[in-house]
Amino acid sequence: MNAQDRTALNRLIQYLKPHKGMIIGSLLAMALVAGAETSIPALMKPLLDQGFTGQMDGKLWLVPVFLVGLALVRSSAQFLSSYLLTRVINAVLLKLREQMFQTLLHASTTFFQKNSASNLINAVVFEVNNVLSIMGSMLISLVRDSLTVIGLISYLIYLNWKLTLVVLVIFPIIAFVMSKINKRLRSLNRQQQSLTSELAYIVEESAAGYKIVKVHGAEEYEMRRFMEKAENLRRFAMKAAVAGGLNQPITQLIASMALSVVLVIALMQSATEGTTVGGFAAFITAMMLVISPIKHLADINQPLQRGLTAAEMIFALMDQPFEEDEPRKSNMKSLDKAKGGIRFEEVGFSYQQEEGRKDALSSVNLNIQPGEVVAFVGPSGGGKSTLVNLLPRFFKPTSGHIFLDDVPLEDIVLSDVRKQIAFVSQDVILFNDSIAANVAYGAVGAEGVDRGRVMESLEAANLTALMKELPEGIDTHIGDNGNRLSGGQRQRLAIARAIYKDAPILILDEATSALDSESERQVQDALERLMAGRTTLVIAHRLSTIEHADRIVVLEHGHVIENGSHADLIKKDGLYANLHRIQFANA
Repeated sequence: MNAQDRTALNRLIQYLKPHKGMIIGSLLAMALVAGAETSIPALMKPLLDQGFTGQMDGKLWLVPVFLVGLALVRSSAQFLSSYLLTRVINAVLLKLREQMFQTLLHASTTFFQKNSASNLINAVVFEVNNVLSIMGSMLISLVRDSLTVIGLISYLIYLNWKLTLVVLVIFPIIAFVMSKINKRLRSLNRQQQSLTSELAYIVEESAAGYKIVKVHGAEEYEMRRFMEKAENLRRFAMKAAVAGGLNQPITQLIASMALSVVLVIALMQSATEGTTVGGFAAFITAMMLVISPIKHLADINQPLQRGLTAAEMIFALMDQPFEEDEPRKSNMKSLDKAKGGIRFEEVGFSYQQEEGRKDALSSVNLNIQPGEVVAFVGPSGGGKSTLVNLLPRFFKPTSGHIFLDDVPLEDIVLSDVRKQIAFVSQDVILFNDSIAANVAYGAVGAEGVDRGRVMESLEAANLTALMKELPEGIDTHIGDNGNRLSGGQRQRLAIARAIYKDAPILILDEATSALDSESERQVQDALERLMAGRTTLVIAHRLSTIEHADRIVVLEHGHVIENGSHADLIKKDGLYANLHRIQFANA
């Protein structure tokens, strides 16, 4: 076992320590099971040597009593050990999932850009079960089967140490075979893990984009793409099964060879040393019984390697740094409610992970007053989205500083920064929950939802008519990403969520671009109510929607090239005026 494997095992053991009482109880029960296994051959010798010669005629009733009692103790101990171990494993599984999901919730934006959703789902939901497998297999095999092997080997030595030496030869041979298979399994398990995530990603894409798949008649294309990955996964699964499956037959073959040698030697000893039939039968019984736990110990190799591979993936996820750690948080300033003043000073940003890509922003200087409505326009790739993503600290500027109410953004507690911002995008994200839960998103539990404010927010977002149509009102579930609502209703529900939050700063990312005229009118009306009294940053592609903004900022290649009111920029006859002419000419 290499250093990486030992580290993963040691970390898993730390999760077991809080449950040491139940673990000790399970271990004691496993020891009883092992003792019961050892008692079976011990019973064979007196039973054969004395029972068939008439020496036990008056005590024959003890035989069934002893056997039934032994079976009862063994069964009860086996159930108890399994029950206690299952409780421990599921408690640890819950803890691991809790910590993994907590890491996901607090991970940086960069982390989500580097990992697909299917890969993260695979880790939190499925891979963690492989850790469950390793913990269960290891504790059962390494304790119960190891104790059984030790007990039976001790009894074999007591009966006939010479024959036992022959039996013990098989252990280093089995260990050698396992070490060779081990390397092969690790490589195959890692490849399987990667292919499983890729297969899940294809399913995720096809399910999310089912409309595009159907409209383009791409069922055959998606099926071929899916089957290519599925076939690759099947091939690697078979390779892993072949490698792992070699353990048991090789173990059986070696054990059979040892048994043949034992039989020959035992027959030779019976002529010279007077070995009894009972002694020989007890030895063979013990030897046959020891083969099963040895096979179990050999078979642990495959789940062990799979589990260690999963553990490495899980701990790599759990080790992701939080966006903001507690020590840094303690040195930051709290902010209850901002006035809404925003200042960008020489702000630059670069996507460093993409080599050869130019800076997304360069030397941006802006001073936005509280309550001001500022629109950002310009060609695609100009830096509009990047700029507004810096404000909630999804990314950190690579140069310069951003100030909120004259306080550097990086000096304010991150959760307090985000508390000041509401966000409405054309790509609406809703949750498979009730309307009330979506509007009051972030409230903990039903008791945390102010139902009166929810209704006021829905009314302000022009959704009162919808509430009257729904029999369950605000308790109606809206389906996956709000698929039971129309596009305009989904957009207005997102606006209601922003109204409920009542944040002093509002970011609008082309919130009406995908709507029909009637829906756009209702949404625009709701947006005007939402924007009242708030510092508003608007990303706009349709210039007609931002003509009344207090100020329009034109971005191109990451630089602010124009800044002023609609009338000022039209007079200037620069890029904005040109874009405006093109759009209205097309209209």
